[in-house]
Amino acid sequence: MENINEIIAAVEEPPRTFQEYLSCYAGQVGALVNAYIPQGTHPDMDRYLYGPLAAYSQNGGKRHRPLICFAACRAVGGDMAQATSAAAAIEHFHTAALIHDDIADEAELRRGEPCLHLVEGVGLAINMGDLALSLVNGTVMNDPLLDDATKVRVVTELVNMTRRTIEGQALDIGWARDGRYDITPEDYLVMATHKTAHYSGAVPLAIGAIIGGGSEAEIEALRNYGLDTGLAFQIQDDLLNLVGDEESTQKDFRNDITEGKRTLMVVHALQRSEARDRLIEILSSKEKDPAVLSEAVDIMEASGSIDYARNYAENLTSIAKNRLIDMVQPSDSRDLLVSMADWFVKRLR
Repeated sequence: MENINEIIAAVEEPPRTFQEYLSCYAGQVGALVNAYIPQGTHPDMDRYLYGPLAAYSQNGGKRHRPLICFAACRAVGGDMAQATSAAAAIEHFHTAALIHDDIADEAELRRGEPCLHLVEGVGLAINMGDLALSLVNGTVMNDPLLDDATKVRVVTELVNMTRRTIEGQALDIGWARDGRYDITPEDYLVMATHKTAHYSGAVPLAIGAIIGGGSEAEIEALRNYGLDTGLAFQIQDDLLNLVGDEESTQKDFRNDITEGKRTLMVVHALQRSEARDRLIEILSSKEKDPAVLSEAVDIMEASGSIDYARNYAENLTSIAKNRLIDMVQPSDSRDLLVSMADWFVKRLR
């Protein structure tokens, strides 16, 4: 199989925007990631474990996490091939998180397909998620391209990333379970930073820079950039679930309302809307009627909460871009990462 350097070099006209970057390389990077999924020693292991997990991972979306890991490595002058195992590890963590999230949320669709737990059953789906988690540290520790000190540092990043993500997930699920409607925007930002920003932005960028031999200043600049843009990514994902269009049809549109999610729009509206009691009633009822879901969105729009969240995400990325430009040397890879911030918040436009 080609390595990432060969994949990049084979493209005659390098992508100029982050969207082009994803479109150009997502499929081939997906193949690199999936190469780390082993095969079983018994045919039924493939039937009940490795095969379904590989099929699920092949329907892998945009692969932005491994791709930004590679871009960060290159931005500090490193060899992207050395970042392959770490990039794959982060993507397998993402796979595990999605499988387990869908079970916890009782979701029905993922990337336009029935969720894994509906196809294979809850027990097997949990097991497949556990396998994906086991691949996270193992892929890095078994990488002959990395020295021991780098392996330890990268795995430490992955361990901390896992804990933070689970902490954020605990808040997200716990607030819904306990019917908590006293959540503030500040609470939401803590939850979303832990649940999403570390593993969708900060850690892929920091690990790429670590493997690439970046300075401590570059590593921390990329980490902080990932925290800000990763948070903006989560806010935008929440917005897409409520007011998106074509992209949202690949998910359970407005299921965040059905699940009673405390998104930034919800917690802002709960503080400001005169229809607060009606919004709580809808969020508490596991409502699926499109008309009622639309009513909840109307409440959030009337209270200015949709615009508030959108503006918050756009301000985050604007400040983050300027900081990154100041801290990381100019290069095509840095420009792609700057473009990433705009893509994160303009997927709704």
